[in-house]
Amino acid sequence: MKNISVIGSGTMGNGIAHVFAQFNYQVNLIDVNQEALDKAILTITKNLDRQIAKGTLSENQKIITLGNIKTFTAMKDGVQHADLVVEAATENVDLKLKIFKDLDQFAPADAILASNTSSISITQIAAATNRGDKVIGMHFMNPVPVMKLVEVIRGYQTTNETTKTIMSLSESLEKIPVEVNDYPGFVANRILMPMINEAIYTLYEGVAGVHEIDTVMKLGMAHPMGPLQLADFIGLDVCLAILKVLHDGFGNPKYAPCPLLVNMVTAGKKGAKTGEGFYKYTAGSKELIVADKFKKS
Repeated sequence: MKNISVIGSGTMGNGIAHVFAQFNYQVNLIDVNQEALDKAILTITKNLDRQIAKGTLSENQKIITLGNIKTFTAMKDGVQHADLVVEAATENVDLKLKIFKDLDQFAPADAILASNTSSISITQIAAATNRGDKVIGMHFMNPVPVMKLVEVIRGYQTTNETTKTIMSLSESLEKIPVEVNDYPGFVANRILMPMINEAIYTLYEGVAGVHEIDTVMKLGMAHPMGPLQLADFIGLDVCLAILKVLHDGFGNPKYAPCPLLVNMVTAGKKGAKTGEGFYKYTAGSKELIVADKFKKS
């Protein structure tokens, strides 16, 4: 397994491409938008420069890594020689089903098709193909070059051979793969999202403010960042989408998204990527400033 295709050049897609290329896999990064691809290569370059500054990468390794990545705007061209395709598109079930239907047509018959989905059923995704045995979840954590975990999700039809291949491949990237079964939210988000949702409810009900909630969780529970800051970092729209999958999948009201989260996403306040969520974000600033909406009068 040497040729890797990555679908989607956003935060997760460029991170996945970065890591595979750094470990000398040949990577085809695919997106419908050439500007998005150019931005992804710029992001990868900046992240490689950070590694060089930290002494974990050499200038020559950076050159080799970037040389291992090719960009494509046509899926058919980008996946025709793939041993593995990793889909990292938007967390939208209809979009993913269409992508996998197309991948089944364009990728080699023996290629493994993986999804970086954070909550959508691998079994459902696999049903859009004629190779359910070769479809699997490969859920990387953000930021991909830094985070060690890969949640490997077995769909109903995923074979032991496919699972072992992806577990071994993840280890070749110096990641730690953890095998889980295909149920809504898998493990990571089934546990994480209700915590984030409860933190939002705690704010919504006036129990405490943004800064206070995050401080309690950081100092009292040893979390590296508070749940509201983490939600901003993940993207409030992504959190909402995952909670809807959990709510629909289990039919349990405990997963119902907080109305405040719904309103914030509707208003376009999606977290760090839009410049405002529970906190405000300005270019180059690392200071966390509570958004005006949540400041105490």
